[in-house]
Amino acid sequence: MKRRQFDWQLPDAIERRLGDTTYGRQRTIYEEDHLLIILHAPPGADDEQRVPEVFLRKPDGELLCNGQPNGDFRMRKLLAAYQKIFEELTEIYEQSSGKDTSELFALLEALAPLNRSSTNMAAALQSARELSKTDQFLIGMRDEAYELSRSIELLYTDTKAALDYRIACNAESQAKKAHEMATAQHKLNVMAAITFPLMAIAAILGMNLVHGFENGSPLVFYSVFIAGLIVGLIVKKWVTQNGD
Repeated sequence: MKRRQFDWQLPDAIERRLGDTTYGRQRTIYEEDHLLIILHAPPGADDEQRVPEVFLRKPDGELLCNGQPNGDFRMRKLLAAYQKIFEELTEIYEQSSGKDTSELFALLEALAPLNRSSTNMAAALQSARELSKTDQFLIGMRDEAYELSRSIELLYTDTKAALDYRIACNAESQAKKAHEMATAQHKLNVMAAITFPLMAIAAILGMNLVHGFENGSPLVFYSVFIAGLIVGLIVKKWVTQNGD
């Protein structure tokens, strides 16, 4: 794929510093009193390629964008596009409950490329400001880009912290449940160790002993049944309670 050509004449010194297929990363090139500022449009989460916004400051101070005049307006529009996306993502973050991990992952996925791109854009405009010396417009754009980059970085950091906190809470909850299950399993093993030998002996010997209750009142049966039920509830509480 050939690098996109614009309707302007670049100095040969600048042309030699550009690749044949792409304008590359966000940066500045200064040759023969011409300042080339390579910026990128706001990236999407799934964008594999960056859309270049190329500005050329001529020796007389005129600023062009992609071969067209009104470069000042186009640069303001570029920063406004970043600002709009930042405000939309901020609103999503503020409306998020913080409990849905998938929401935080999606927000972080959108913020990561925007954070990198805005940081590189601020660095490129800082370099442009140093090369253009006293250009007040570039000074203002540099300052706006820095504030925007800082705001996006803070939102990215807050989102990542919220996601890490949510993951830590989930891990802690799972560890607690695993401990409770292990404790209950241990108690069941203790019960099995006590009752299994008794049941095995009773099964082998067939212990049908005469106890005198064969002809007794039905109340005896119900009394034994209720007593067994109470013992079962006590054992259930012991197995399911926390601690050893």
